[in-house]
Amino acid sequence: MTTGPHRTTDPELGPEDERLPSLAEQMADQLGGWRGLVESSIPVVVFVIANVVGELRPAVIASVAVALLIAGLRLAQRRPVRHAVNGLVGIAIGAAIAWRTGDERDFYLPGILYGVGYGLALLVSAAVRQPLVGWIWSVLVAKGRSEWRDDPRLVRTFTQLTVLWGVVWLAKVGVQAGLYLAHQDTALGVARLALGYPPYALLLLITVWAVRRVTRETAPTPLPGA
Repeated sequence: MTTGPHRTTDPELGPEDERLPSLAEQMADQLGGWRGLVESSIPVVVFVIANVVGELRPAVIASVAVALLIAGLRLAQRRPVRHAVNGLVGIAIGAAIAWRTGDERDFYLPGILYGVGYGLALLVSAAVRQPLVGWIWSVLVAKGRSEWRDDPRLVRTFTQLTVLWGVVWLAKVGVQAGLYLAHQDTALGVARLALGYPPYALLLLITVWAVRRVTRETAPTPLPGA
């Protein structure tokens, strides 16, 4: 006789009603969906085009205005504004520096410096066995829980993933830094777009897949008839 529905458990997350979001759900949340991808790219595209056909300051004004418009539109539609605000802050800082120095390259300088710092932080965290990807996973996916610290396989997986993220981040920011130093302004804008979301999406996909694979392998096998 069955007394009620059985609930499966996940060693990382607990009862089934607290399961991980699906792969598609996690990807959509972190990337903001297709709309988030497009909206975060529009201000940079506007800057690149306006700077090519015109001058620096009109390009700065246009990119900031578009970023503000996107954030305002999302707010008016009562949609999540996290991605729009993050993009607006990055655009505003770069625009302010470029406006002050009069050098269009400096529009991309904050992103380059941020990328260097983030890449180094990832590698350092892996070296001291506090992998940053694992802690970010705890905050964004596991609702603040950090049981993965007690599982050697997950610790090893998150450490390897953190190294991967760090190496890729430093590689892509290295390309942008090279173009910055070479005064290749238009190419720098193209690289900013091409090396933005595509590598991020691929790394996110690898991370979710790897963690799910290890979690499934370490899940306890239910007893027959349980």
